[in-house]
Amino acid sequence: MTQAITTQNQGKTTHVKGLQCKECGAEYEAKAIHVCEFCFGPLEVAYDYDALRRSVTRESIQAGPLSIWRYRAFLPVETENPIDVGTGMTPLVRANRLARRLGLKKLYIKNDAVNMPTLSFKDRVVSVALTRARELGFTTVSCASTGNLANSTAAIAAHAGLDCCVFIPADLEAGKVLGTLIYGPTVMAVQGNYDQVNRLCCEVANTQGWGFVNINLRPYYSEGSKTLGYEVAEQLGWELPDHIVAPLASGSLFTKIYKGFQEFINVGLVADKSVRFSGAQADGCSPIAQAFRENRDFVQPVKPSTIAKSIAIGNPADGIYALEVARKTGGNIESVNDAEIVEGMKLLAETEGIFTETAGGTTIAVLKKLVEAGKIDPEETTVVYITGNGLKTQEAVQGYIGEPLTIEPKLDSFERALERSRTLERLDWQQVLV
Repeated sequence: MTQAITTQNQGKTTHVKGLQCKECGAEYEAKAIHVCEFCFGPLEVAYDYDALRRSVTRESIQAGPLSIWRYRAFLPVETENPIDVGTGMTPLVRANRLARRLGLKKLYIKNDAVNMPTLSFKDRVVSVALTRARELGFTTVSCASTGNLANSTAAIAAHAGLDCCVFIPADLEAGKVLGTLIYGPTVMAVQGNYDQVNRLCCEVANTQGWGFVNINLRPYYSEGSKTLGYEVAEQLGWELPDHIVAPLASGSLFTKIYKGFQEFINVGLVADKSVRFSGAQADGCSPIAQAFRENRDFVQPVKPSTIAKSIAIGNPADGIYALEVARKTGGNIESVNDAEIVEGMKLLAETEGIFTETAGGTTIAVLKKLVEAGKIDPEETTVVYITGNGLKTQEAVQGYIGEPLTIEPKLDSFERALERSRTLERLDWQQVLV
């Protein structure tokens, strides 16, 4: 493996040692590759932690920008001027009302539904991937996406002046399609599910010479998710939580939050502590949850069929690693049906004023399920990761929420409508009590 460069050289600084296979340990230079040529295992960025331990402090991080780039020393880029569109440092909300509803004492929501610029955690990974793409000389960037990643890639490519072509399933929610097209990329709507889109993109990546953020740039792209771990630790006063609950799609987000916590422990920024990791999937696409329940060490691909399209990956690339994290930390992986997902969206909105997309509804519903099963200690400090905004998946709740009361511009019309509303509310409560 190439020796890490830890001193500034013509505006470039990095603690990256190179890429390393997660399976056989083979070492590679930090290029646009993502699969080991010996065992076909996934490649991951390796760092010089001794150098990080000497150079990074809590104070140096806090002196950085209010974005993910305050953690630049832990990210796989060289430049001192990364693509910074204000991504990260999203709120860690003390969810007291939701906690009381569920019977918990210390519950927090890490709210990436308000992330910049496109209202999902994907802004983190894309900021890192496109910064690295630019360093490697790519002028056109692309991705295979279930929606949020396409939004982020198109937006941040526009900001960086990079050409962009993204690939999505043709049946995506209208809000996510519109939220990509507005930035002016080329959008390929593929008549197939995400796994079919991804296979096509692997072929395109081999022929066009583009930088695909979640294919040939995947080792760098996935590192952006670590910042969700860093921020929670910093926002909790440089302490780790007891338990986290996060959605599972490919499994990468889950494993990278774990890596982020371990890196902060490794370099001495937080005290060593066991954190339990629990994952959330939709019943209609739950290959990792099924493997966990059946105590398998492999993930069997499934065909997705769920309203939670942003996490509907039937053949998750990091599924086995997510299983390992959940098991070795004493966590759980659960799934919920579409009706429970909608109820999860409504529960978070009604208690904390946070409108999340279906992935967030899945995570809240699984949180509730774990609490009811006694798998979350009420005394634990629990952090739930909300990764996307409900404005992108409004179709999911249509028909399951109330309608506006249409009135004339007269006081008596308002009073009659108000009385009707109160009568309906009393009837609803009576049904709940029964």
